[in-house]
Amino acid sequence: MGKKTVELLIPDGVIIKKIYYIRNQKVMLDADLAELYGVETKRLKEQVKRNMERFPERYMFELTIEEAEASRSHFATLKRGENIKYLPLAFTEQGVMMLSNVLKSKRAIEVSIRIIDVFILLRETLTNHTELRLEIEHIKKKVINHDKNIELVFQYLDELLEKKEVKKPRVQIGYKIPQKTK
Repeated sequence: MGKKTVELLIPDGVIIKKIYYIRNQKVMLDADLAELYGVETKRLKEQVKRNMERFPERYMFELTIEEAEASRSHFATLKRGENIKYLPLAFTEQGVMMLSNVLKSKRAIEVSIRIIDVFILLRETLTNHTELRLEIEHIKKKVINHDKNIELVFQYLDELLEKKEVKKPRVQIGYKIPQKTK
C-alpha cells in the first residue's frame, strides 16, 4: 500500500481572516501561522531565527511597535494593559512557503499548500474584480456620452420649438398674379 495522506480541512474563510494587508503586502502573522501549523509561536520563531538566510525581507519582516500596537485590536492576543513582549513577524506568500521547508513536518507542508492556494484564489478574485471594474467604468463613460448627446438633442428641440412659436410673416416669392379690381 502507498503512503497515507491526511487531507487537512481548513476552510478558506479561516485562512482568509488571517491574511492582513501590511506595508502594501498581503501577509500572515507568526501567531496565526503557528496556530495553523499546530506549533507554539515561540517554536516557529526559533526555527525562523535558525534559518534567517531563507527569509529575506521580501519574505518576512518584523512589525514595528506602532504597527503592532495599531493592529493589536485586530489580531493580537494580549489583554488590554499588557505590553508586547516580542514584535510579531509577518510572512508574505513566499515566506509561508519557506516556512514549510523550515518546519519540515507533514502538517506544515499541507498547511502551507492550503495557504498558498488561498493566496492564489485571492489574487484571481482581485484580478476578476479589476476586470469587472474596468468594464463598469467603460460602460459609465458610454452612458455619460449618451447623456450628453440626449441633452444636446433636447437643446435642439427646444430651439426648434422657440423658432416655431415666433412666426414671422412670410414674404411670398415667385410669380405674382395681379389682382383684378372690380
